[in-house]
Amino acid sequence: MKLILAVLVVLLVVGTQAQWYRFPVEAVLGSWDMGKAYWHMRQANYKNSDKYFHARGNYDAANRGAGGRWAAEVISDGREALQHLSRRGNSDSEADQEANRWGRNGGDPKRFRPESLPKKY
Repeated sequence: MKLILAVLVVLLVVGTQAQWYRFPVEAVLGSWDMGKAYWHMRQANYKNSDKYFHARGNYDAANRGAGGRWAAEVISDGREALQHLSRRGNSDSEADQEANRWGRNGGDPKRFRPESLPKKY
């Protein structure tokens, strides 16, 4: 009887408080959002629009929840670290990171949107 009661209490605590089971789903969907923003950036091929797509990908991913925010941070920081190691795009790295943080913290990505970027994006 004590074992059943203990299991019941643990299940109630885990089920109502932790919600650990959502994190992996949010992380996968957040990764998808980041990939979609990258795909749109490549597809648009529009001058001075990369900050907008950085902010938008991070914003969409972070809105998924803690898992999406984590995925956005790992992907963004990893990408910038790889650019730094390869010595490509170092001068632009801090501006990209600012756009990443802006989007991840709930800032409107339109702040970085070029005026003449097609409405499709």
